[in-house]
Amino acid sequence: MKIAIVTETFLPSVDGVVTRLRHAVERFTDLGHEVMVIAPDLGVTEHHGARVVGVRPVTLPFYKHRRFTLPTPNVDGIIRGFHPDVVHAAQPILLASSGAFAARRQNIPLVASYHTHIPRYLDLYRAWRWGKPAVWWQIKRNHALADINLATSETMRAELASKGITNLHVIQRGVDTVAFHPRFASDAMRERLTDGHPEKKLLVFVGRLAAEKEIHRLRPMMERREDVALAIVGDGPYRRELEELFAGTATTFPGFMEGEELASAFASADAFVFPSVTETLGLVILEGMASGLPVVAARSGPTMEQVTDGVNGLLFDHDDPASLDAALDRLGDEQLRGTIRAAAREEAEPLSWERASDDLLRYYEMAIEKHGRR
Repeated sequence: MKIAIVTETFLPSVDGVVTRLRHAVERFTDLGHEVMVIAPDLGVTEHHGARVVGVRPVTLPFYKHRRFTLPTPNVDGIIRGFHPDVVHAAQPILLASSGAFAARRQNIPLVASYHTHIPRYLDLYRAWRWGKPAVWWQIKRNHALADINLATSETMRAELASKGITNLHVIQRGVDTVAFHPRFASDAMRERLTDGHPEKKLLVFVGRLAAEKEIHRLRPMMERREDVALAIVGDGPYRRELEELFAGTATTFPGFMEGEELASAFASADAFVFPSVTETLGLVILEGMASGLPVVAARSGPTMEQVTDGVNGLLFDHDDPASLDAALDRLGDEQLRGTIRAAAREEAEPLSWERASDDLLRYYEMAIEKHGRR
């Protein structure tokens, strides 16, 4: 099969969308499929045997730390030259929308996937809230072009359906259970993340440091509790503001991590804390589970599809400080903590990226079949 993937973000960027697509490309090429990725030009021209075609990016005023590519007719020519059996438009809003329209013009089966809940993010950026109706209009228009639409959780599938988007399915989750594993726990890493106080209860957050991650909601907890150390791992446009906000608390900012260093940061903690309620899934939750960590997460539809309170993690209400304190107090129960650790790892083990990528291939085949009938 010849597969064209058009995406708003790809390597060397690091986020949940890139992680999913990177593993999918690797799986597809290993299975003998021919893959081309069209993405903002960030210097990568090949990945695991797949050609990466870069299109000149720009910096947008409301998200200056990352470069995007605006819709362009160049995508039509690129796809026409490749002549794929299926086009996958990942988050078709800017560049990927060009892929969706190219597929429609060239009568190619189209799969569109929804990964980032941009309308919900706009609620957190006051200067841009006025654009929310226009963003929803664009999302609905672009997804209407697809033979198959994919959401990352049942919660998002239901919300997209309520907006009139049809042909919706939920794609499987995935995680690398070899790269993220309890065996990477390290006393040296724990010493580093707690700033020399390893006896404290170490919570780790991993992700892009942006307003939509709602990390600031953890600040009152750090004021109230002297038994907790917090490590905020990652980088992004909100980092300096967060460093100022958390100044004077037992909080460290070790910066961006990857590979075994990141795996060690996960495995060396007592719990992974996830305060965001804007995610469409939160793949990082599974990375914490694969590391054998209790996930202490704010209640939201997508999160509750992964975390069962008291079984494989602990839930709290993101606007209720007492609820977070109660969850952290439950972590002090050694027997419960051990049970949750084991259940978290058990939850992650069957969810390989190979399995998730094979599921994506199945939707490609479904789109081809449906398009042929049409």
